[in-house]
Order: sequence, then C-alpha cells, then structure tokens
Amino acid sequence: MYELVLLCPETQIEMLSDALDALDALSVSVEDADAQTSAEQALFGEPGLPPPKEGWQRSRMVALFAEQTQADEAATLLQVQDFFEGCTLSGVRRIEDQDWVRLTQSQFAPVEITPEFWIVPTWHEVPSQARQVIRLDPGLAFGTGTHPTTHMCLRWIASHGLNGHRVLDYGCGSGILAIGAAKYGAQQIDAVDIDEAAVSSTRLNAEANNVTLRAGLPELAQGEYQTVLANILATPLKVLAPLLCTHVAAGGNLVLAGILERQAEELTQAYAPWLQLSVSDSRDGWILMTARKA
Repeated sequence: MYELVLLCPETQIEMLSDALDALDALSVSVEDADAQTSAEQALFGEPGLPPPKEGWQRSRMVALFAEQTQADEAATLLQVQDFFEGCTLSGVRRIEDQDWVRLTQSQFAPVEITPEFWIVPTWHEVPSQARQVIRLDPGLAFGTGTHPTTHMCLRWIASHGLNGHRVLDYGCGSGILAIGAAKYGAQQIDAVDIDEAAVSSTRLNAEANNVTLRAGLPELAQGEYQTVLANILATPLKVLAPLLCTHVAAGGNLVLAGILERQAEELTQAYAPWLQLSVSDSRDGWILMTARKA
C-alpha cells in the first residue's frame, strides 16, 4: 500500500478530496498541518451545529493507494490542475503491511476508574485487582471510559453506590453509565438517547455485560428517579434543565457532566430555579456538577 501526502490550503480541500476519490484512492484523511505547534487550530461546534470553519488554514492530506503506479499517476495529474495552486506535494511512500486490527486494539488499554473498578476491552485480560468490570469495546456511540467526563461519572457511581435505585441515563451513548449503575446495585435503569445507533449500542453492551436495563428514545423516560445522570455538553444541559430536574425524585441526585470549568457559573444559574448545583469533581479542565433534591 502507498500513501500520497499533500499540503494544501483550506479552500482546496473539497476539490482535492473529490479528485482523489475519482483517482481511486482507497481513503483520504485530512488533518491540521500545524498540529502539535503553537499554530494548531481546534475545530469544534456545539452538538447539532457545524464547526466554525470547514477546515484548517493549512491541511495535510493523506491518500492511500493499492499500487505505487496509482499514487504516482495521481500525483502527476493533480500537479497540473488549476485547483492545485497553493498546494504542495510532500511525496509518495510505501506503507509497510501491518496487522491493523491489532494495531488499533493496542491503542485501547483497560481504564482504571478506581483501583477496583475497571473498563476493559474484550480483547484484554481483566486486571487482577479488578473487583468490578465493564467490558466495552470502542464503537459508533460515545463513551468508552477514557474521556474525563465519563470517568468522573463512573467514579461518582462507584463512590456513592446505587443499591435499589431507579436510574435515568439521559444521553446514554454507549450505555456505559447505565451499565455502571447496574454494576453498583441499581434495580430499574432507563437509558435514553436521540440517536438510534446509541440505543442499539447500549442494548448490545448491556447484554454483553449481563445487566438488565431499558434503552430507547427520550420519551422512554417517565416519572421520577433516585439518580439522574446526563453526560452531554453544557448547551444541551442548559436547555434540558427543567426536564432533568423534573425527573429527580425527592432526596435523589442529579449528576451532570460534559461541562468545562469556565461553564460552571452558567450551569449553576440555569438550574437555580429547581436545584442548587455544585462542582463535585474535576479532571483535565472538565468538571462534574451534582445536586441533591430536598
């Protein structure tokens, strides 16, 4: 396999991608050419909204071809096109054959939530010190335990225990929080998400971990719960404030994540009419906010 590497400005990305596709590239990836430098640019948008820019000011494009002749021909053809202006050919090089499955799997090691609670991919052995384990592989839905927000939610679950609780996981993603709740004693668990893929992922992951829960779209959530978990992002959490607070039973807990440290005050104000939020954990610039209903 051979890769063709180009450096190009933001304005040429779409045209070059289409051209490489027409030239039978097996895949085309685009990344910030200034990554890991002071000129690196982050491209993030709020859920449901596009990022502020379509691409980086300087992008590195990598196209994979099955044969060197294909990569060389693509390089020759592209360089004589009008739309190649401002672009640079970095070169064509051979990629050594590898066991890509093993290489990918090696990037996902077991994740320690507490010394006794671990998230372990199915291809790994369970650590000897683990007393509670969630088996979970990376998939289409968000939530493998590696992100600080997921980690803090699971740590909260492990430290509080949910024996006999009715639990709502709102925005369940992979279902990891719902499964964690089941592992720590929750009896009735509803996991909901607006994404059908997340609902399917949650059901499959629950079955793989031998736990019982209900997974579905948001309308599945009905009534009050002793624990309400929501690991989303600040903007949707603010919009959902009245709904989530309504679902918290008297004496119950609300646990919110997906919040940056600088967003603490705006979340506190958004929930003030119903509950008094406070920061209960922090990790790598993210915070966990919780409240208890009187």
